[in-house]
Amino acid sequence: MNNATILVIDDEVQIRKLLQITLESNDYKVIQASTAKEGMITTASHPPDLILLDLGLPDDSGHHVLQQLRAWYTKPIIILSVQSSEEDIVKALDNGANDYLVKPFRTGELLARIRSAIRGNLSEENDPVIDCGSLQIDLLARIVKKNNEIIKLTTTEYTLLCMLVKNEGKVLTHHYLLREVWGPGYINQSQYLRVFIAQLRKKIEDDANRPVHIVTESGVGYRFTAT
Repeated sequence: MNNATILVIDDEVQIRKLLQITLESNDYKVIQASTAKEGMITTASHPPDLILLDLGLPDDSGHHVLQQLRAWYTKPIIILSVQSSEEDIVKALDNGANDYLVKPFRTGELLARIRSAIRGNLSEENDPVIDCGSLQIDLLARIVKKNNEIIKLTTTEYTLLCMLVKNEGKVLTHHYLLREVWGPGYINQSQYLRVFIAQLRKKIEDDANRPVHIVTESGVGYRFTAT
């Protein structure tokens, strides 16, 4: 039984109805807003556990709304938009969106992304140990184990892995990871990221060529999945 409340900010009546039926049938509580202004007011007065945000709102840019929300709202935000360009996706993720789905979307995929975003948020708040079956990551002790054997990671590898793990289910862009792990001067040094991702996969994945934990989002960045 889900107890999470989801706010849908979208000006299309049909989309809001579809989402309400889908989400309520999966035991989520749904509240709705059809404009940017209404969405901001609703978020402030009745803070939801997750927001589904459309970028094409009638009174303001969804990108601007996202930036405003991220000034104080810390829970997951998933973008649902017809805008499918790599530029829009990267911009939204860099501005703090947890995920991005292009309309039309598959309801099963949306539900999976919602579960992942909520689970990742709860894990970051409440559980310092991430259990991924054969892989365990203890964020407090700074210990990574695979099949109960401690894995030796360099400082940079560990920092990168922690960044991904703490944002489980969220797509982190190349620029974001380079800036946070190496510093602002490295945001265009994508080769650094490719090398260290490859090294991490060799150490934590069962098959580095078919990764299940560190997943590539082509042209955008990487996502960590626990399962």
